[in-house]
Amino acid sequence: MLAEIRACRKCADLPAGPRPVLRAAPGARILLAGQAPGIRVHETGIPWNDPSGDRLRQWLGVEKDVFYDPARIAIVPMGFCYPGTGRSGDLPPRPECRATWHSRLVPMLGDVELTICIGQYAQAWYLGGRRRATLTETVGAWRDYAPGLLPLPHPSGRNNGWLKRNPWFEADVLPHLRARVAALLQ
Repeated sequence: MLAEIRACRKCADLPAGPRPVLRAAPGARILLAGQAPGIRVHETGIPWNDPSGDRLRQWLGVEKDVFYDPARIAIVPMGFCYPGTGRSGDLPPRPECRATWHSRLVPMLGDVELTICIGQYAQAWYLGGRRRATLTETVGAWRDYAPGLLPLPHPSGRNNGWLKRNPWFEADVLPHLRARVAALLQ
């Protein structure tokens, strides 16, 4: 299936062209569901290979070798290809990936015990009607989704203001996240 996804050309009209970026393998106990690759990730083909990824690894409390081991952590964004840039940053993930691949791929990851929903698009898909009215409310209700799901804001520097306005995230959510990740990776 991964070879089929990597060969996908459904989004051949993308400005930078298609280049599906994901990592997954049987045995992964953690699923990182983000938005879509940025341009740097598109260019390198390595997921979360940017400052957002540095922050995400810090949030998780894992080193790169663990983070990039697909048998431990599956990285399956809502859109596998870089969607291009809009007026206020990268465009949303294209719906083709979700519609074509997610319902087939995610069930194959049968050992996943924690899905980390990063940003509003992953939260919309994985939380569905359980999602709250805003990202802040959804992340603030993180206990309601435990133990199998954990919503997070995107670790982008664009969210520094959000992080400053919501100190409970660092005080409450991150210690839980690190402890849960550590327990699952033992």
